[in-house]
Amino acid sequence: MKDLLLITPPFTQLNTPYPATAYIKGFLNTKNISSYQIDLGIEVILELFSRDGIQKVFDTEINLQNISENSQRIFALRDEYLKTIDQVILFLQNKNPTLARQICSMNFLPEASRFNQLDDMEFAFGNMGLQDKAKHLATLYLEDLSDYIVENVDSDFGFSRYAERLGKSANSFDELYAKLNSDQTFIDDFTLKILHEKLESVQPKLVCFSIPFPGNLYSAFRSAKLIKENYPHIKTAMGGGFPNTELREIKDERVFEFFDFITLDDGEVPLELIINNEKLNSKEEYKRTFLIENQEVTYKNNSTKHDYKQSEIGTPDYSDLQLDKYISVIEIANPMHSLWSDGRWNKLTMAHGCYWGKCTFCDISLDYIKIYEPISAKILVDRMEELIKTTGETGFHFVDEAAPPALMREVALEILRRNLVVTWWTNIRFEKSFTQDLCFLLKLSGCVAVSGGLEVASDRLLNLIDKGVSVDQVAKVTKNFTEAGIMVHAYLMYGYPTQTVQETVDSLEMVRQLFEMGILQSGFWHQFAMTAHSPVGQNPEEFGVTPIKQEIKFANNDIDFTDKTGIDHSKFSFGLKKSLFNFMHGINFEIPLQDWFDFKIPKTTIHPDYIHDCLLDEDQFSFKGNSKIVFLAKNVIAENYIKTKKQNSWTYTRITFHLRTNIVKVELEQEKADWLIKISAENTFENPKCITLQQLKVNFEQDFEDFELFWFSKPMQQLKENGIILSL
Repeated sequence: MKDLLLITPPFTQLNTPYPATAYIKGFLNTKNISSYQIDLGIEVILELFSRDGIQKVFDTEINLQNISENSQRIFALRDEYLKTIDQVILFLQNKNPTLARQICSMNFLPEASRFNQLDDMEFAFGNMGLQDKAKHLATLYLEDLSDYIVENVDSDFGFSRYAERLGKSANSFDELYAKLNSDQTFIDDFTLKILHEKLESVQPKLVCFSIPFPGNLYSAFRSAKLIKENYPHIKTAMGGGFPNTELREIKDERVFEFFDFITLDDGEVPLELIINNEKLNSKEEYKRTFLIENQEVTYKNNSTKHDYKQSEIGTPDYSDLQLDKYISVIEIANPMHSLWSDGRWNKLTMAHGCYWGKCTFCDISLDYIKIYEPISAKILVDRMEELIKTTGETGFHFVDEAAPPALMREVALEILRRNLVVTWWTNIRFEKSFTQDLCFLLKLSGCVAVSGGLEVASDRLLNLIDKGVSVDQVAKVTKNFTEAGIMVHAYLMYGYPTQTVQETVDSLEMVRQLFEMGILQSGFWHQFAMTAHSPVGQNPEEFGVTPIKQEIKFANNDIDFTDKTGIDHSKFSFGLKKSLFNFMHGINFEIPLQDWFDFKIPKTTIHPDYIHDCLLDEDQFSFKGNSKIVFLAKNVIAENYIKTKKQNSWTYTRITFHLRTNIVKVELEQEKADWLIKISAENTFENPKCITLQQLKVNFEQDFEDFELFWFSKPMQQLKENGIILSL
């Protein structure tokens, strides 16, 4: 028997658990509150995509004359799917790697319409290897089965969402309520069977549903309904990203037929108070909690208890979750894009909230963005080490709104000091702070990728968004990451208020050039959505948009609106995404932009060498006295020799630096070489107090003259270019 059962309802990700319940369980551990967590999504997927599950899919009655040709083919090949499904799932769980050769033979898996996109597999996977190619083919195989399920069995199914439309902009609870009071769906049968078994074994007093997205909402309500009908003594609570953003104005009391409590924002204190109240049979103190009181929906925030600091909430705890059963899929042949769906990542946060907190499309009025609180590098790396021990995984995804560059630097140095071997990636802003040297340091510590918002590649709109970056700056930063060997993904936006057709075309041209220059490896276009908690949503008249007013009794986040430009931005969707798909594969840069669209667009006003020219304008000889200097090479060999010229001789030293992948040799006068070797030994990354460039100058000029001449000399430039000396 446990105090709490923590549930992530279907569906989020196939390859790794959504971290919210692990975060809460880690906190509960610090309070000695017993809990058990499940990811219902992966458990349902594994039951569905098994021989027995797929047999149930094909046993569902259909009219062969009334279904698509694709479904007819899949049904005709049903025995092949039943024969292969269990082995394919084992392969995607990394438990059957030798199957890759059979899959890649192209005569093992049954193939339906998803395989029609395989025009150039050799090009796409030439650099990705046999296992990745097989994962991609196995993913297409699963997507074919998914298409069949959606068409013939359960139209609400999706691998990372279920009945999502019921949660999106659901101002009224009516449609969702009607669905919950109708017959169970095909997927419900799987979900509720597993939930019933868990409830019987765990016997919780309180069941908490973490609902991150609209695609989790229906399943959470359906699960809560089962609990209320069969286990009326168990209390139910809802928290997570969806209620935090969508349910802040909830008024419909019917919601509380399913849930006793809905909590907002950071869940630790609200949940702790609910638990304490239940133990004491009290209803006195609550924090940011909706409940029914006197037959009315009531919001209670009467506790004086402060939220916990990030250093106090404990290390995420992934125990109970079936970590070895998640499946890795590769939807498109792009190494950066596969990070979201391939491989198991431990999820951590460097800082609560966003240190920038100004973007006008973002929910900056809400606590999860507004309250910025970084964690110390030492605590973060302590948590990394603890998670490595408990999960056996050395991969980390820092799920920040935007990881702070200074903290990333300190985390990287701490990882190097502890001699840890880890792989990590995160979300960033394209800050000018990401210099060539900082990017190189991040790479050395195990950073393999970053994602960041370029949004609209137009300086006018970036200024209107208050993004704090320019296209020129983004180009330089992406170049720095790429040259360090770190992949870059850009979030791209179209249809921002007042955006013109010309600006959309010019933005596409900027993106085309970034990919053609090889400094951007991945991207994703999405159409602007106005949210209730963003500056645009709160002051729409300032941005030239008019909201379409609706009565709010349930969810309120996405707001329908009209833009004074009158442009139908949705018509650009297909062309933007098709061109991006090509650019991510490194092809068709020469195709005129007009050819991506089936309607007339204006010619771009961007010079064809704009991004190229942005990258030329770099000052290699700036002196920043407050820069921290780190010497990376410890493996140094020094050899003295004498140079003679016109009867004059000098003692020189040849210093050889042995790096992980290359050897660098420089020659300096012996006295300066001795000084450099001594100072570098004292200021390696192992030293927690880095020397500044100004301090280095003062130290140098105690014995020599003109530090700037020495610092920008050819040998020193060579050391800096090879990452032996980092200026951070």
